[in-house]
Amino acid sequence: MKKILLLGSGELGKEFTIAAKRAGQYVIACDRYDEAPAMQVADEREIFSMLDGDALTAVVEKHHPDIIVPEIEAIRTERLFDFEREGIQVVPSARAVNYTMNRRAIRDLAAQQLGLRTAKYFYAKTFDEFKRAADEIGFPCVVKPLMSSSGHGQSYVHNDDELREAFREAMEDGRGDVKEVIIEEFIDFDSEFTLLTVTQKNGPTLFCPPIGHVQKGGDYRESWMPYAIPEESLRQAEHIAAEVTAALTGYGLWGVEFFLTKQGEVIFSELSPRPHDTGMVTLSHCTNLSEFELHFRAVMGLPIPAIHLEHSGASAVILSPVESHEPLDYNLLDVCSEDRSRVRIFGKKDAHVGRRMGVVICYDEVGCDINALRDKAKRLAKTVLGTDPYMKK
Repeated sequence: MKKILLLGSGELGKEFTIAAKRAGQYVIACDRYDEAPAMQVADEREIFSMLDGDALTAVVEKHHPDIIVPEIEAIRTERLFDFEREGIQVVPSARAVNYTMNRRAIRDLAAQQLGLRTAKYFYAKTFDEFKRAADEIGFPCVVKPLMSSSGHGQSYVHNDDELREAFREAMEDGRGDVKEVIIEEFIDFDSEFTLLTVTQKNGPTLFCPPIGHVQKGGDYRESWMPYAIPEESLRQAEHIAAEVTAALTGYGLWGVEFFLTKQGEVIFSELSPRPHDTGMVTLSHCTNLSEFELHFRAVMGLPIPAIHLEHSGASAVILSPVESHEPLDYNLLDVCSEDRSRVRIFGKKDAHVGRRMGVVICYDEVGCDINALRDKAKRLAKTVLGTDPYMKK
């Protein structure tokens, strides 16, 4: 049995914990607040800010974990190098987490060191720097905090009048203590997709079938598998994903995001060194192993012979319509009344307007009408709390 310290205990960490517990492992779930989703299924919990390096070190020294699995961005990542030198396995590696928790590092690695095609971008710490970058890039452009998740602080800017508000939002909503923003060229893409990539200790790098997804304000709203993509474009995406993950080193599942242009060009967007929110569609068993089971196996060094597409799947988020510190009243009747439909309620303690509280997942035979399946997932998601998956936050 391995002792796993999970840094961040949201819905993705909850599903990873379930995968680990099914295999008899011991999990300590950590987050800045009590009763976070993964804590509800873990063996132990620790409540502290992972940006507090001393507090993080104290928890590691208290529990002596075999493996540290980061699930969030707001971590004092430089401490992970110390833990790794002490013989603790960091997932995928301390190098990977340190790079990918900051958009500057991962974007520079992809564009400057590996020579991959990315959107044109600049960094800014002050509004004057930000304004000069916007003048260089032109409109529309995309603004993001250097460190964030689930679209927090991200916006699309269409003219000079929107710049100051976009800068303020990105600076205020960034995660951690990094006060810097990235402003990038808007790619006129046809669609976006995620390529779940698995690096193994004793096996080849594997890829799940591509996942189509739609984001609103940088936050996932729906996803589906398989995503129709030309074979040549898929091979290009796999090559890029393999190159980036190899450069970052380590073992685990990665969520690699791409743009696909109308001309069929694949452009690297972002990368997460852990299960991806759009990958929750794999909970429908559209692949033989869910992204969480794949991550667990890779983390443990267990073999993954192959990844197979077994069903088509679609997911749609359930968003809160209210602010509440009390449990919400979820309607599960409609979802459960329809065949090949599932619902996952995350168990978040507090609800905020537009906060992701759960997901509906539908599946069908491979080759089914994927758009009809997407419509079904979105329709059922609306019934759980009476909110549209595309509502504004």
